[in-house]
Amino acid sequence: MSRLYLGLTFILLFLTFNQKVKAEELYPELQEVLLRLGSKKTSERKTAIMDLANYQHPGLEELMESFKRRQLYIWVGPEDKPRLVLCENIKNDQIYPKDPLTKEKIKNVGGKPFQVSGTTLRQVRPARVERGLAENIKSLFKLSSSNPEIQLSGIKKCGEAKTIKGLGALSDLALEQLDRIALGKSDGSSNKLRRLAYESALLIRITQTPVSTGEAHTQLVAELGNTKSQRSLKFLEKSIDKLNKGQALDEEVSRIYQAAIAKINTYQNFISLFNNLFQGISLGSVLILMALGLAITFGLMGVINMAHGELMMIGAYTTYVIQQVFHHSPETPNDIYFLCALPASFLMAATVGFLMEFFVIRHLYKRPLESLLATWGIGLILIQIVRLRFGDNIGVNAPSWGRGGVEVIQDLIFPYGRCFIIVICILSVTGIYYLMSQTQIGLMMRATMQNREMASGLGVNTSFIDRCTFAFGSGIAGVAGYAWTLIGGVTPNMGQTNFIVDSFLVVVTGGVGEIVGVICAGIGIGSLTKTIEPTIGTIWAKILLLIAVVVFIQFKPSGLFAPKGRLADD
Repeated sequence: MSRLYLGLTFILLFLTFNQKVKAEELYPELQEVLLRLGSKKTSERKTAIMDLANYQHPGLEELMESFKRRQLYIWVGPEDKPRLVLCENIKNDQIYPKDPLTKEKIKNVGGKPFQVSGTTLRQVRPARVERGLAENIKSLFKLSSSNPEIQLSGIKKCGEAKTIKGLGALSDLALEQLDRIALGKSDGSSNKLRRLAYESALLIRITQTPVSTGEAHTQLVAELGNTKSQRSLKFLEKSIDKLNKGQALDEEVSRIYQAAIAKINTYQNFISLFNNLFQGISLGSVLILMALGLAITFGLMGVINMAHGELMMIGAYTTYVIQQVFHHSPETPNDIYFLCALPASFLMAATVGFLMEFFVIRHLYKRPLESLLATWGIGLILIQIVRLRFGDNIGVNAPSWGRGGVEVIQDLIFPYGRCFIIVICILSVTGIYYLMSQTQIGLMMRATMQNREMASGLGVNTSFIDRCTFAFGSGIAGVAGYAWTLIGGVTPNMGQTNFIVDSFLVVVTGGVGEIVGVICAGIGIGSLTKTIEPTIGTIWAKILLLIAVVVFIQFKPSGLFAPKGRLADD
């Protein structure tokens, strides 16, 4: 047993030593190729770039970037042996040459970094053609990256016409690596990586296979049609236009092209429809949050609050302020800020609503025209205050987990931000339903709105309940503004311009004061808006939507559900 253990140990040590020797043998050979990058001859520099494509060193991609930026130099060291070095800050008197692959400072025998002067360095000056070739070679290096995002970028780049043309003779090397990924022979390759690698390989092959090859070309066209990809669609459309201009295209070839294009168009139209529906649901979720506040203040209290959009705006700007407090940015993310911004947005908007009710609105109950004008004026004041403090436009950076999305099926991507908005809407609706139907404060709210005198006679402080109800509805609008920062811009007049009219349409269509009606109308209006916008444009979509709501109200004046509360008796 001990002999077996010693034998296995010896084999392991031998393999380890053998791998080290190979690495040491490879590096001098690679250094020789790198040195040729500094040649004064353009042809030799181009040959060196193409030779580098045969190596798989993790530092080669950044080396090509340094080559393009002219940060590489030839330095003759103490041993009078020239070598390629990286110098990122040549204007500084203290120049420390670095290894171009590892970016580590080159050290002497004593372990101290070399410090050289600019006169001992000769800059590598690539021509425009070489810089373009270096950019294309970077795509090959990305294919072997361990980072899926970098690998995905390289796969897409290799399928572009400009890259295919620039790679030239190296296209076969790109095909070899793409086929390896497409067949799943690359560790950790996802379905998306394999699918896109297969598509990029097809694009390279069809570029190398002219129409004159007959069946070989048409088979590649049919395979591109099976990918159902938007990228393949653009390639096929451009190819058939070019072929029709150059010569009379064979009827069979034209039919195969048209069939492939039609197949992709059918699939992409299907995906576009579902994408628009999902965007409509997420937009509808924001409208539901806005309309829930209106359903409380307008539906239950009978107050036409034209400043409701500005309460949404306050929630959005509160999110921006919290982001500033936590110093969140894409470069230095601090995602906890977004969780803290949720209660802050609700409380800030609720506080403003509480003050509005106390100072103005409580004097205007049962006077809808006066309350409309007063709240409209308050909205204008809030807009101007925010504009003076923050300017006309700000940017709220989404948390890192809010970027990107999940690909349900090919090309159908649900963004994380919009998914989060839908979740916030569901939680808000659930919370409001529980508050109104299962808690004592909810019972007092409903009692006050339905019969103020009876509730007051039973000991309910109706004035305070009015204030709390209005503040709660205002806070929900603040949550809508908080959610909107994930998918839209933040401006002082965002609520007045984009949401207040649509929110009233949701409330009226769903049934004044009815939560279930608000949910149905919000999802319906949001989905309808996003579905027809790509066809007729944003403005005409708004007009058509308004006409549809007016026609609907002619047949259902009470909305989807009959109103309850104070307005039901009017």
